[in-house]
Amino acid sequence: MSADDIAPITIAIAVGDAELADRLAALLGGVAGLRLVAPGESADVAVIAPSSGDAGENDADRNQASDAFQLTARERDVLALMAEGCSNKEIARSLGISVHTAKFHVGSLLDKLDATGRTDAVAHAARRGIIEL
Repeated sequence: MSADDIAPITIAIAVGDAELADRLAALLGGVAGLRLVAPGESADVAVIAPSSGDAGENDADRNQASDAFQLTARERDVLALMAEGCSNKEIARSLGISVHTAKFHVGSLLDKLDATGRTDAVAHAARRGIIEL
């Protein structure tokens, strides 16, 4: 297998400071073996930084990470319950929605996070900074 046969590592940039985002894109865009993805596109790695000078992790930082992957507020709620090990029925009961709607949200999360199952979705979200375990 040659280097040309290896798929590039995909990177999403979700940085509130436009100038910093442009600098990162310029630096990373020229690196062989890396490919920057468009907003909402699935990525192997995400570079996420708060828009303010505060480097601490808070709800706004996590929301920014999930925004980078276009998760709705309801999908973030479902994801948090999935991380707790809740079934579709438990998710539905907790959020006051139907089991069908809970199942729809879980499927949407699997697609958006490019996951093969519930556990994989939670693992992807944790690695991308969308949720904290």
